[in-house]
Amino acid sequence: MREVYLNGQFLPEDQAKVSIFDRSLLFADSVYEVTSIVEGKLIDFKNHMKRLDRSMKELGFEKSLNHDEILNFHRQLIKLNNLNEGIVYLQVTRGVFDRDFTISQKNISPTVFAFTQEKKIVESESSKKGIKVMTVDDLRWKRCDIKTTQLLWPSLAKTEAFKKGFDDAWMMREGYIMEGTSNNAWIVRSKNVFTRQSDQLILSGITREAVLNCAKNLGYEVIFKNFTLPEVESAAEAFITSATSFVTPVIQINEKKIGEGEPGEFTKALRAEYIKQAIKSSI
Repeated sequence: MREVYLNGQFLPEDQAKVSIFDRSLLFADSVYEVTSIVEGKLIDFKNHMKRLDRSMKELGFEKSLNHDEILNFHRQLIKLNNLNEGIVYLQVTRGVFDRDFTISQKNISPTVFAFTQEKKIVESESSKKGIKVMTVDDLRWKRCDIKTTQLLWPSLAKTEAFKKGFDDAWMMREGYIMEGTSNNAWIVRSKNVFTRQSDQLILSGITREAVLNCAKNLGYEVIFKNFTLPEVESAAEAFITSATSFVTPVIQINEKKIGEGEPGEFTKALRAEYIKQAIKSSI
């Protein structure tokens, strides 16, 4: 049984309880971060904390959290659960008060909890074989740049993809690819790598930002540009990036193979470069 963290305490997972009046339960009024663990160390932790601060600020949370304290309980969770490779999931809610659409309560302490999950990341099967994605309409709210726990539509979309024999879904608005259900979308043409510009309609991924430099190290130019489904279908390669998938090839979209229908050479090189840099800078 795992040990988890809840509001300053480490508890067996079956003893961690959150109030039914917590606004995360009533309104999905909460934010989260997922930090990957490789060789028992945290990947891109500082940048995850910067994004956490931004998400909390955008939602008007009264208090920010101390990054050193978060780092300490992340490391303690890794130790308590003997985690070598996987993730630490962190969630911060606005807190507990009587149900009300108006956020009127002051001086409420946020609820903070975290837990670990074992996951094969570096040598994952999807990174070796590539994944297949289908397209769906993007029916989310228009503040996708905030990493909130309002994840019902992405969850439904990915479940539908699984039912139809795909691994994930790429969401579309007005003919353009936005992002995956929990990842950023990329295509490759010649020596150019394309990904959508950051705005309120996508989450600017932490891994996405790190990959920008890795692509440049490999001699490719990164171009921030909306791209369409036909542009994906005719691309040389495609891939996703996220904290838990790193760089993972996309070999098919809907019924159309991308490139040769197998992981491309650039994507494989980019993944290797990212992993090298990520492990080097892990803490």
